[in-house]
Amino acid sequence: MTDARVRDRRRRTIAGRVLLSYVVLTAAFVVVTGYGAVALERAAVEAELLRSGHLPLALALRDAVGEQDAWNEKIAHLAQSRDPYRERAWLTSTLDGSRPRSFAKVRAAIHRALVAGASGAPSEVGRELMGEAGEIERSLDPDRDGLRRLFDALEREDSTLAEVEQSTIEERGRRAKERLAALELRIQGSMDDLVAEARARERLALRLLLGLALAGVGVGVGIALWARHVLAPLRALTARAQAVARGDLTARPELGTGDELGELSRTFESMVAAIDAAKAQLVSQERLAAIGKMAAHVTHEIRNPLSALALNVQLLEEDLPAGATEARSLLLAIDAEIQRLRVLSDQYLTVARQQPLQLERWSLAEAVDDAVAFLRLDLERRGIRVVVEHGGGEDAARIDEPRLRQALFNLMRNAADAMPDGGTLRIRTDAPPARPLEVSLEDEGPGIDEQVRERLFEPFFTTKGHGTGLGLAITRQIVEAHGGAIECEPRAPHGTRFIVRLPRPAPGAPIEAA
Repeated sequence: MTDARVRDRRRRTIAGRVLLSYVVLTAAFVVVTGYGAVALERAAVEAELLRSGHLPLALALRDAVGEQDAWNEKIAHLAQSRDPYRERAWLTSTLDGSRPRSFAKVRAAIHRALVAGASGAPSEVGRELMGEAGEIERSLDPDRDGLRRLFDALEREDSTLAEVEQSTIEERGRRAKERLAALELRIQGSMDDLVAEARARERLALRLLLGLALAGVGVGVGIALWARHVLAPLRALTARAQAVARGDLTARPELGTGDELGELSRTFESMVAAIDAAKAQLVSQERLAAIGKMAAHVTHEIRNPLSALALNVQLLEEDLPAGATEARSLLLAIDAEIQRLRVLSDQYLTVARQQPLQLERWSLAEAVDDAVAFLRLDLERRGIRVVVEHGGGEDAARIDEPRLRQALFNLMRNAADAMPDGGTLRIRTDAPPARPLEVSLEDEGPGIDEQVRERLFEPFFTTKGHGTGLGLAITRQIVEAHGGAIECEPRAPHGTRFIVRLPRPAPGAPIEAA
């Protein structure tokens, strides 16, 4: 399995995806909660700013505007007053006391609200407002001299001069009132903006909390539906397990979910395939055991009579006169059938004996060459051209050479039977590094159907008009006794390929030289 596939499988695990969903939901909750906490903290700071900064500033400006308005009112009606000198005391008191205190109060409120502890834009606005308040206060400084000139004119009963001074002071006061009122409106607008921003943040926080609640419900419902969908293959796995428990070992496609259930399905199907293979091997072994018992009995019962029959046929043939051609032909036919029965009994004996292997060190290429050399003449008589190729690499193997030769004989004769009109039989040995040794035999016959290939190695199964169906079964028995495996596959464009794989000797294993 490649690293990419492992990473992909890790990304797509059920637990990982469920965890990711909850991580996303938790992250959204943390973000919204954090925003709400920041918004609440900011709202508290702004509320404190409104309470201890903007509101006192607005009140201070309102007091200053009110005081300036009262000053302007006094100045405007000073000429009509029955006791102007009584008003003079109030006006002087305002100049010397209340007006400086009012502007000092305004400056202190501006400093507390916008300058102290502030930075950036609020601090700049605070300094600007303090400068504006100072300019307004300084613009009223001429009132002291103007008030003195006004009362001097009234004492001299110079109405013209008094009217000019009164108008000047009144106009200066009106402008100061307008500027103070503008400052008050500006502060009031700032307070309104703060309140509007606080309300907007409150509404946004409520919407986010509502959205988070809805998202939580949606994610919960979605995860429930998704979990139901993801876990749906469990029903298929349960049904498959029940079928296997009933004995159905037919191969089924794996669940391609790409998660733990898909991995479980692959593992389960591999287990079923292993059970099926073990069951097939057990059945094969049971069949071979039954054949062995029968072979022992058949061999015991017919082998000696066959030898006697063969001897009698030979004696009869020697006693026949020279012209008994027909009788000689009958005796040859009888002898051929006796030989066929001998071959049959020998095959049964091979199955019955199952003697332990006598393993020796052999070169696989050398063993194949010896087997081919033994059968080459017979194959060439049947029009079969044998081509042997050997791959490179170390091909030393621990084999029972006579038994392996018998297996190769069976495969070569089987290939020759597949080419009754002649053809080429290609035999190749390979010794790939860190892999089992291989011997492949390829014929140019018509090929074998897939259904037939699945049963080729079963005892007594044959597609020929003659034979016992034991040749390939014995071949597999020999190969598996060596710890190897044999496969049959189609060959393009036509024909069949048999592949025998044999294990390499274990490092350090004692092997006797042949």
